Amino acid sequence: MTYDADVIVIGAGLAGLVATAELVDAGRKVILLDQEPEQSIGGQAHWSFGGLFFVDSPEQRRMRIKDDHALALQDWLGTAGFDREEDAWPRRWAEAYVDFAAGEKRSWLHGQGVRFFPVVGWAERGGYDANGHGNSVPRFHITWGTGPGLVAPFERRVRAGVARGLVRLGFRHRVTGLSATAGALDTVTGEVLAPSGAERGTASSREVTGEFTLRAQAVIVTSGGIGGNHDLVRAQWPARLGTPPQRMLSGVPAHVDGLMLGIAEAAGASHINKDRMWHYTEGIENWNPIWARHGIRILPGPSPLWLDATGKRLPVPLFPGFDTLGTLDHIMKTGHDHTWFVLNQRIIGKEFALSGSEQNPDLTGKSVRDVITRARQAVPGPVKAFMANGADFVVERDLSALVRGMNAVTKEDLLDEATVRGEIVARDREIANPFTKDLQVTAIHGARRYLGDKLIRTAAPHRILDPAAGPLIAVRLSILTRKSLGGLETDLSSRVLTGAGEPLPGLYAAGEAAGFGGGGVHGYRALEGTFLGGCIFSGRAAGRAAALATG
Repeated sequence: MTYDADVIVIGAGLAGLVATAELVDAGRKVILLDQEPEQSIGGQAHWSFGGLFFVDSPEQRRMRIKDDHALALQDWLGTAGFDREEDAWPRRWAEAYVDFAAGEKRSWLHGQGVRFFPVVGWAERGGYDANGHGNSVPRFHITWGTGPGLVAPFERRVRAGVARGLVRLGFRHRVTGLSATAGALDTVTGEVLAPSGAERGTASSREVTGEFTLRAQAVIVTSGGIGGNHDLVRAQWPARLGTPPQRMLSGVPAHVDGLMLGIAEAAGASHINKDRMWHYTEGIENWNPIWARHGIRILPGPSPLWLDATGKRLPVPLFPGFDTLGTLDHIMKTGHDHTWFVLNQRIIGKEFALSGSEQNPDLTGKSVRDVITRARQAVPGPVKAFMANGADFVVERDLSALVRGMNAVTKEDLLDEATVRGEIVARDREIANPFTKDLQVTAIHGARRYLGDKLIRTAAPHRILDPAAGPLIAVRLSILTRKSLGGLETDLSSRVLTGAGEPLPGLYAAGEAAGFGGGGVHGYRALEGTFLGGCIFSGRAAGRAAALATG
């Protein structure tokens, strides 16, 4: 029997690059396919902030953060909420991933040249009890170089494989079918798309110029999730979160379409936890978009006042940065699909970061000088650009004018000044002394006990209506599609399973296509910094397992 390669990898994002790099190290011949042009290599990881979840890292210890494996596993399991029969493999993947994050993950990446920003971020703080959702301590480590810095070592290893004659790159190859010979999946069919000079992230042509059939001893699916396909997002929207938003922004390009998941299902793969997904509630329209409906996520500090579409404050503990899906659940029950941050310039200057490599040129460019310059600015340049140009931003000196501007943004008179002023004034009264019944104010004081937050992420407590801290700012927030938390069910060797729980011979999956491991390593919620890490961990497992099974 003649094969075109030992292994075919479908998807040239981070998981696909990691799997291919591991196969190259084992001396296997690989064909790496992707429907996009070569300039989009690295997929969604390229656009990311580069956040990684580590446990008891040197960066944490230097910031006086006490962390350990037991605490991290408690946080993961409390966040995931595994409660289904099909969560057996996802739970085992979760336990293995926490082992990895507390063990060799950082040293393995460090050995490949990956470095990390010294200040550790505190994402998804939870706000419930010790066994509930959230990170008990800061664990969000930003890659020096953001997403591109994390992709680089794996792309370098893959291109070294190309130079050695071990890797063939098949860009503009769109897979449409998987089939088996003698019971083992070994054939990949599809369409060859016309060459495209489309810049990374922008829409590329879907003109078909030919067909292809390729055969290998094993196939690894690393094609990503569904975030760019709003029809599929709505079709799989969980009933527990009510009716899908009428208006959503896209955190990923349209080619993140989820179609490969259906193709794998048709070939016999078990696709589980389709109704588990991760969408952000702090999305803003990109004033300089790269793809259709391009949204950017605000990474907020704890101080902005969060109001619903009618000006009522969100309930405890739905503060900025505490519980993404809990907030989404609440918003979907309000009858509106947008909310508002109300703050002032002092807060936005200290507490607003924008997710994405392109929104953080200092970190992406690995410029210490630019990082220092950014820290000294009243408002960082990328944030200032959104204040000046963003369709969702209202900046005024007077609260009356601010509320009028907020209504103008939505083209509906949903807000009245008395309601908004009442919420702000009540909150501001709690700032006057160190005692408070307002749990968000307590959270602000708590955040400033952590040196990292005090230095760069949390403004000193003050009144929002303090004229000296102005002007006032309101930001409309929309739902931003991002990640699938479910996916192809896999064992710990990344072998895809059938509905009967048996391995589907020849087929492996990794990254978002596999729910970042097992078909849903995160369960219902994520701890952040775990998506890129899930791509790396599952991609490594898939590459190593496929190498052992072939050759």
